[in-house]
Amino acid sequence: MDGLNAPYGGPAGPDDGRDDKFHEECGVIGLWNVPDAAAVTALGLHALQHRGQEATGIVSHDGARFHSHKGLGLVGDNFGDAKVIASLPGMRAVGHNRYATTGDTVLRNVQPLYADFEFGGFAVAHNGNLTNAHLLRRALVRRGCLFQSTTDSEVFVHLIAISLYSTVVDRLIDALKQVVGAYSLVALSNEQLLGVRDPLGVRPLILGRIGTGWVLASETCALDIVGAEFVRDVEPGEIVVIDDQGVHSIKPFSRAPSRFCVFEYIYFARPDSIVEGTPVYEARKAIGAELARESHIAADVIVPVPDSGVPAAMGYSDECGTPFELGIIRNHYVGRTFIEPTDHIRNLGVKLKHSANRAVLEGRRVVLVDDSIVRGTTSRKIVEMVRAAGAAEVHMRISSPPTTHSCFYGIDTPERGKLLAARHTVDEMSKLIGADSLAFISLDGLYRALGRAGRDAARPHYCDACFTGEYPIALPDMTDNATRQLSLLTER
Repeated sequence: MDGLNAPYGGPAGPDDGRDDKFHEECGVIGLWNVPDAAAVTALGLHALQHRGQEATGIVSHDGARFHSHKGLGLVGDNFGDAKVIASLPGMRAVGHNRYATTGDTVLRNVQPLYADFEFGGFAVAHNGNLTNAHLLRRALVRRGCLFQSTTDSEVFVHLIAISLYSTVVDRLIDALKQVVGAYSLVALSNEQLLGVRDPLGVRPLILGRIGTGWVLASETCALDIVGAEFVRDVEPGEIVVIDDQGVHSIKPFSRAPSRFCVFEYIYFARPDSIVEGTPVYEARKAIGAELARESHIAADVIVPVPDSGVPAAMGYSDECGTPFELGIIRNHYVGRTFIEPTDHIRNLGVKLKHSANRAVLEGRRVVLVDDSIVRGTTSRKIVEMVRAAGAAEVHMRISSPPTTHSCFYGIDTPERGKLLAARHTVDEMSKLIGADSLAFISLDGLYRALGRAGRDAARPHYCDACFTGEYPIALPDMTDNATRQLSLLTER
């Protein structure tokens, strides 16, 4: 993850060219004893492209040497050339897709990160966020460590380097016991492939089998594309060690209740993935059905905001009996890097990605179903577009509770002051986006849709801090930053 220079800020603002959506930080994959490992890794990264679109990289090992290729842009742009794949020989590899939160997307920040240690080479690909990265970085710099990037992922590398333990696994455990945060990572040494999840299991990681080899990946969709068989989820707080003798499990942390990120079900994971034993597609339909039970209004048509709103809208339509129609068509050929040079063109930007289907919308009472409202800028433009197409009424229904707090665990989130739900009531939000009505699924309803009786306030099953402000993992950097800011004000 990026962000050591501005750990708790978000993107520049609603008109900085980013989508008005949350974005997962990264996708990771690792292979062991798989022929043409780099090519297979590239396929897996292609399936995980939704988790990061700004940069990608692969490090392979041929049994004697490590090889690396990293670049800015999409997987296909960097690994579509057979010569690049040929430069990455070996039956072992790790790969990474990156989505940056703050700062420039520069090559030095692209993962996997690689370093030569006394025990040999070591490559690591990290998904998530360390919430004590700044404190650790300051301590490491005081010890003489020289950082080459602005990613908190590099903290792992330096902690491993200075560890006094002898084996790679023991050094990694030593490093993990010093970091705080939500993370999953894959790492490759001369003799082992390693996979790790944070003690609360906030970020995902799964284990698969391909022939006589093994795969670690962020989601099961990466297994499907390479023809691998799902074996199991890596457990929270578990280190999976893969070598020529097979798969070994180490659990160096004391057991704690799991707090998997609930937004994986709502938006982040690909619909064809299976997450923590639950098919994402079915979960989103169930969330939509619960949303309809809680807040349906008389309408003529249920329209998803594509693509993330589609399964929830289908479940909503099935539950309330109102027809589902594609009233908004998405243009899939518009990239995130489209240049928007003027305010006029920027304001038309939503039409580059979405077009109203007038034949479906004109004269009808429309329920729009989307997964979330962040700043509200896109929602407002979508509502305006649907009205301009002749809709008689426009009601918006959201398949997540109001997002009132920033995420510090590896999700690209605006600072809290830019979250619409942090500053306005639901009625105020409805007026601001121009809808006739607005409703969100309740927090208990979300839990019910995911097979729970409701949210147990004493022991929530998921990390839902973005809805509640209840952060299950400590935020040392945030506390330290607040203390330093107060100190500066006092000195003045």
